[in-house]
Amino acid sequence: MIQAVIFDMDGVLIDSEPLWQDAEVEVFRSVGVPLQHADCVQTMGLRIDEVVQHWHRRHPWEAPSLREVEARILDRVCELIRTRGEGTEGVGAAVESVMRRGWKLALASSSPHRVIAAVLERVGLSRAFSTVHSAQDEPLGKPHPGVYLTTAARLGCPAVTCVAVEDSLNGVIAAKAARMSCVAIPHPTFRADPRFSLADVVLPSLRELHEELWARLGA
Repeated sequence: MIQAVIFDMDGVLIDSEPLWQDAEVEVFRSVGVPLQHADCVQTMGLRIDEVVQHWHRRHPWEAPSLREVEARILDRVCELIRTRGEGTEGVGAAVESVMRRGWKLALASSSPHRVIAAVLERVGLSRAFSTVHSAQDEPLGKPHPGVYLTTAARLGCPAVTCVAVEDSLNGVIAAKAARMSCVAIPHPTFRADPRFSLADVVLPSLRELHEELWARLGA
């Protein structure tokens, strides 16, 4: 039986991937990394510190520090969220469908807390989630299951009674490694990727999170 639904944030609650890509391309190019928007796919779902380390290994720069590059990207992302961020189609109805069933509702994101706060304010969901957890507080980010296991523990629910809603392959791997059911809503560009079959259900959008789906997941 389902006791809780845990939403990822970027790409699930908000169409933020283009904003992250714009910020990353802008900042990485400023330190000499010849990053293209298409290259950002390689690091989808990772924490920002892991993204910076990834590109530093491939195109090392001397200054500024990795921490400073992280901060610059986060500053830019928050600015773009506040000015251009848009909730995904069906996000409000999806959250309400969980609330109607009386299940616990949580957020587990790879983004740092200040980005989470900016997104929740922008999409009007600041009070929707009883638990909000960032992989920033975990030793390892997704695809490691830590962020999901900690979130389930904070909810007081066994992980096997939780459903994770994800958009990235790293997120799906993390959810399944935590032994959760997983609903994947991949970006249209990646929907045909056979690796998403690891998820229990693959949907085109949050609009499909309705009563029939919850029944299919064993509610």
